[in-house]
Amino acid sequence: MHIISTKALSLSTLKTLVFEGSKIELSDEVIQKIQECRDYLDQKIEATSDPIYGINTGFGSLCDVRIHSENLTKLQENLVRSHACGTGDCVPQPIIKLMLLLKIKSLSYGHSGIQLETVNRLVTFYNNDILPVIYTQGSLGASGDLAPLAHLALPLIGEGMVWYKNVQTPASEVLNAFDWEPITLQSKEGLALLNGTQFMTAYGIHSLLKSFKLSYMADLIGALSLDAYNGRIEPFDPLVHLVRPHNGQIKTAERILSFLEGSELMKQPKKHVQDPYSFRCMPQVHGATKDTLMFVRNTFITEINAVTDNPNIFSKDDKIISGGNFHGQPLAFGFDFLKIAMAELGNISERRTYQLVSGLRELPSFLVEKSGLNSGFMIPQYTAASIVSANKQLATPASVDSIVSSNGQEDHVSMGANAAIQTYQILENVERILAIELLNASQALFFRNQKTSPFLRGILSSFRTEIPKVTEDRVLHDDIQEAIKFIQTLELENDVLFD
Repeated sequence: MHIISTKALSLSTLKTLVFEGSKIELSDEVIQKIQECRDYLDQKIEATSDPIYGINTGFGSLCDVRIHSENLTKLQENLVRSHACGTGDCVPQPIIKLMLLLKIKSLSYGHSGIQLETVNRLVTFYNNDILPVIYTQGSLGASGDLAPLAHLALPLIGEGMVWYKNVQTPASEVLNAFDWEPITLQSKEGLALLNGTQFMTAYGIHSLLKSFKLSYMADLIGALSLDAYNGRIEPFDPLVHLVRPHNGQIKTAERILSFLEGSELMKQPKKHVQDPYSFRCMPQVHGATKDTLMFVRNTFITEINAVTDNPNIFSKDDKIISGGNFHGQPLAFGFDFLKIAMAELGNISERRTYQLVSGLRELPSFLVEKSGLNSGFMIPQYTAASIVSANKQLATPASVDSIVSSNGQEDHVSMGANAAIQTYQILENVERILAIELLNASQALFFRNQKTSPFLRGILSSFRTEIPKVTEDRVLHDDIQEAIKFIQTLELENDVLFD
């Protein structure tokens, strides 16, 4: 059981929650903060006739339209219904579950005016894997992720669809099955639920966890390729990196040295003086990605431990302030940086694959005997090259774009949600590119009499159980799929998050 408290969520904690599936519960402190804020808001509405944005007014460019007190519940329910206009593909269920968790966390600080009953229902959804059906398209990344979060909120009022036991089911049916009444939304609650960055941050956390793993796998597979290519170890000497001490560069060199420790291939005399950049510069290129990951991680960790709805309620200061904490610009930049950094891991990986199949360093052309009769590994490199180019297109920054909405009231938006989806696609692609490199490196090592390191031999032993040597042409799609599955299921050592 994980207790939602005022303590910040870390990436390691989120990793545990995602992969172990722990249930959650609100701490007593959080319950008190939520209740105190709601009580203050109720008293404020009772005591004043002044317009308060989104509480007794319309929304967006309708902010000057006053709403009578008897219609405040209807106002919030209409907000949820009218904004639930997402389209496109369904958001994957693990990301929806992260959205629920991160929305609960943001509401837990007691600056949103939410009812405790509403937050408890979100907790119950989370704990019972009742996941609102949400769509990938519709958010501008400001005023928060309005359309996706409207779909997140719909089941609270008994509307929309949910995933339950992996089946899309009307929310009303699931509520009836649990004997739950729909939540009656009070003033401000629709805004508290819809304003926020939880679509972007859920994709961000998912992407970070995957990126750290793929960064590790790039080092691991790069080390295999270096040995298979009969590369040199000198470029990974700590002395080289201490005189240019970027943290990621140092970390990459350390990892690759540790992976190759005890390699007989590395000990043999070399005829060549230098290796191509895709091998020799792995510390510099992979390392730059690691440093970018750390920047992006800091951005997203700050965001998930923040209040991102609007207006913000400060009961102790007797202030309700309409601001812009829902604006996703920091996240949009983070996604764009992450897109570029991870696309480059795929780019350099494909270059190593190209070198391995080129008939160099005593390796046969396309890594197959009887080449000509057999095409061997000629076309997987084409596939990797195609994916690399697709990533270059996806890596075009989304954050430099904007479009006017809500009659000019919302006149600058972040497009962070688009960047989130692009990041997700890039990471899927990088995983495929690395799988192709792994397939090639494994095949190349069959042609080396000397052995690679004990650590890498252990990795190869598991891999070759699923994918034997290619001696004659076969359908390599199947091998690529097995290699992808191998990367996805490989359990990693503790330093994968580069803490």
